[in-house]
Amino acid sequence: MQLYTLERETEGFLRDRGSKFLAFAGPARTSAEVEARVQALKKSYHDARHHCYAWRLGDKGEQSFATDDGEPAHTAGTPILASLRSHELTWSYVVVVRYFGGTKLGVRGLIEAYRTAADEAIAANVRLPIIPRVPVTLFYPYERTADVNRVLHRMDVEIVQAEYTDTCRQTLAIREEEVAEFCILLDQTLIAWKLAD
Repeated sequence: MQLYTLERETEGFLRDRGSKFLAFAGPARTSAEVEARVQALKKSYHDARHHCYAWRLGDKGEQSFATDDGEPAHTAGTPILASLRSHELTWSYVVVVRYFGGTKLGVRGLIEAYRTAADEAIAANVRLPIIPRVPVTLFYPYERTADVNRVLHRMDVEIVQAEYTDTCRQTLAIREEEVAEFCILLDQTLIAWKLAD
């Protein structure tokens, strides 16, 4: 299944029986990045009663988290996470800030409101396809840098980490479908490599 991430942070809004739901959806690479965004929103909307959110991380959406922040169990975070899943998103988060309007919405009403607010913020965004990548580490003497660069320029490669001394070490992220071809090119160039842990 093709998964996506979000291009930037966008907002959504829902009013239901006096309660206001402000939703924020955006991309994230780590849970710490999401937590920092949540804290910033808590500061900006300090007078709101709830700051509920969910996130999914990993190329296959294998990591996820949701919190109800004081709402009844599974009435806020779970529907927000369901919205992320239904839009096939990963490396993404949604935060929904609720201002209570004086009328209780009930379990079904809360679930619907949080999911709809999340959907609104996501709908205002652009989905970008996730391209699964595999980490590969290269080891080579500095004088072979030109040879390595010739191989790298032939492929769609992201440099994740690099150390350049008298011997060089690079950890790269290679498109999953290009790993075999990349490793053959490295072997032909006599460059040492291993699949990174």
